[in-house]
Amino acid sequence: MFTSTKNKSYRDSFSHRAGKATSKKQKSFKEYAPARKVITQQPSPVRSTPTKSPASSSPTSPNLNSAIVTICVGPAQRLFAAHEDVLSKAPYFAQACRAQFFETSGKRIDLPNGKPEVFSAVLEYLYKGDYVPKLIYDKKRASWLLDDADTAGSAQGESTVYNNGIGGPVLKDTAIYCSAHHYALPDLQRLALKKQGLASGVQCSTILASARYAYAHTPASDSKLRAHYLALIIRSRATFKRSGTLQAEMERGGSALFFDLFVAMVNHLDDISGSAHSPR
Repeated sequence: MFTSTKNKSYRDSFSHRAGKATSKKQKSFKEYAPARKVITQQPSPVRSTPTKSPASSSPTSPNLNSAIVTICVGPAQRLFAAHEDVLSKAPYFAQACRAQFFETSGKRIDLPNGKPEVFSAVLEYLYKGDYVPKLIYDKKRASWLLDDADTAGSAQGESTVYNNGIGGPVLKDTAIYCSAHHYALPDLQRLALKKQGLASGVQCSTILASARYAYAHTPASDSKLRAHYLALIIRSRATFKRSGTLQAEMERGGSALFFDLFVAMVNHLDDISGSAHSPR
């Protein structure tokens, strides 16, 4: 009804120039459908909303046929349940599940030295690719931040966990980093370290206790978390000098932290001295 002679002659002349004798059926819908699809396709809008941290992994949809594993955590033996295929994303738990392959009464993993709050965050990461509070990137400010929706109603004490060995609180992200190292989850280590760098208003005693904890639960080859604490103490040296906490901890001793801190401080002074005497 709407086909004109002009359109028909245009298509015939096009076929003639191509040197192909095509039928009317070949020249109609299929020949021009791709061009029509490209014209009508609209570009997707650019979003200015915050994005996820690249350190986080994609959320995992558990296999409904996967076996349920019971995890017993801490001296109080708090129980957790997880799908085996999700739990096995961590090499530590994958090996533990394989060791119980022939168990008929259900698989169970005991973590007597674990902390329920820390393991809960690890389990949340295995399922969702992140843990509360979520780490997001604000494109407008070009900076990383913690999700306000997760932190608005949280108490200050939730950023720390009590450590029986030290007898005081340590930063939760530090404990998560050390657990991630134990469970062989390097991506979770990077995520916890980045979140810890966003912490503010932390007491000197908590920082030093967390540094001791980090040194006690990471190998000497660790160059991330240990270096983070050394740099933090050096940057805030005026505060630590006034608090008296650092002096008490150094007199107490018993950790390689303070020798590393001495070396880092000497290197820092050498850098300052070298830059002062360098030609302008």
